[in-house]
Amino acid sequence: MLIRAIRLPVCLSFLLSVCVMTPALPQSSEPLSEATRQLIDRNAEFQKDIVKVSDSVYTAVGYAVSPVSMIVGSDGVVIIDTGVDAVSGQAIREDFRRISDKPVVAIVLTHGHGDHTGGLAAFLDSADVQIWARESFEDEQRFLNDAGFTIQGTRGAMQAGFLLSEDERINNGVAQAYWPDRGGAVFGAGHNARPDHLVESGREILSMAGIDLELVAVNGETNDHLYVWLPAERVVFSGDNFYKSWPNLYAIRGTAYRDIRQWVLTIDEILQEQPDALVGGHTRPIVGTAEVRETLTNYRDAIQYLFDKTVEGINQGMTPDQVVEYVELPARYQELDYLQPYYGNPEWAIRAIFTGYLGWFDGNATSLFPLGTTEEAERIALLAGGVDNLQSAADQAMLDEDYQWALELCDYILALQPDDRVAALRKAEAMTQLADDVLTATARNYYLSSAKQLRERFGE
Repeated sequence: MLIRAIRLPVCLSFLLSVCVMTPALPQSSEPLSEATRQLIDRNAEFQKDIVKVSDSVYTAVGYAVSPVSMIVGSDGVVIIDTGVDAVSGQAIREDFRRISDKPVVAIVLTHGHGDHTGGLAAFLDSADVQIWARESFEDEQRFLNDAGFTIQGTRGAMQAGFLLSEDERINNGVAQAYWPDRGGAVFGAGHNARPDHLVESGREILSMAGIDLELVAVNGETNDHLYVWLPAERVVFSGDNFYKSWPNLYAIRGTAYRDIRQWVLTIDEILQEQPDALVGGHTRPIVGTAEVRETLTNYRDAIQYLFDKTVEGINQGMTPDQVVEYVELPARYQELDYLQPYYGNPEWAIRAIFTGYLGWFDGNATSLFPLGTTEEAERIALLAGGVDNLQSAADQAMLDEDYQWALELCDYILALQPDDRVAALRKAEAMTQLADDVLTATARNYYLSSAKQLRERFGE
């Protein structure tokens, strides 16, 4: 189910940056792989711009990683989301002032992820600015923090590619490569401001500065989401429940189960508003009634199809691996650019549905009490005739460009010999080659970050 392209090697170097970059083409004498070329072409979606969405709505894209919108009213403006950090937020606020010098009277945060809230301080024109969010604001992070989890920060940095260089980190699938100016944290902010107006449930109707807005509490990517509806101009701000990519129904940084059925219902509810324009949580706005309706309809139906087929496979007694092989999206969805797996991936969603509803046990009795990692590796080595034969098999897998098998063989070797430099560097090279072949930018970033860590550990 993991959508790949033709693999060709790419030579990369490492240089950490802290600003917006237009990634250079990877330096290689080989032609670019299809996945690499497609991701490079994807950067056109993130060109810096202020898009006039409707008579009073302006959306800043390409300043950092998420759009920031301004609604101009009679004697003030309302801001929808604030971007990832104060640096990009200040640049957006300055450019917004060129359109309207009216003060900010309210800020609406569609959800609590830091790439939408980190720039809040840049838009606090006065102490009287109302900050609106859902009552459950930041509940995803609070759920992890309350249980003592910190690993999602490390995994999130790898998913985002913060360890990578300009050349390696082409983009994040739904956003340009950007290193936020807040200490490299995946979530966080450089301010202490908090929402002071909360939407408890249902639909909250606001009137301010001559602007009538409706804030609608919905679940999807998070349980603290809301969408913003501007009925006078028929513009909807969806937050991260929509962007132009297969959605991140599961994030590899680690998340609790995201309610995919509810996500579908949310997209349907947005459709019922009959919007003329759609501002997503990432990527450029979509303007035009027919295009918005077609896009949202396909988005909703593709997610529903995957969910239904996954349940169908599970009910036939399939394991997660088998369900991944069983479920295939119809061609009509696979051919749409806005459903390509730039950011989320259908295979990850299938696995998330299985574990989200049924937990870790895959239904195969063999899995009830499996061998430990080291014990399994010992037995595989014995079966192969020794670790040297595993090394030879891994070498052959690399020559055959069978990189996933090479990774798995290297894991057996490293389980028995953790300081085996040859196996570690071979694994790093296999991950680098796999990264070049995968369209999902978060997977690419994770492969390359893992390879970098291995090479550094062994002095490469």
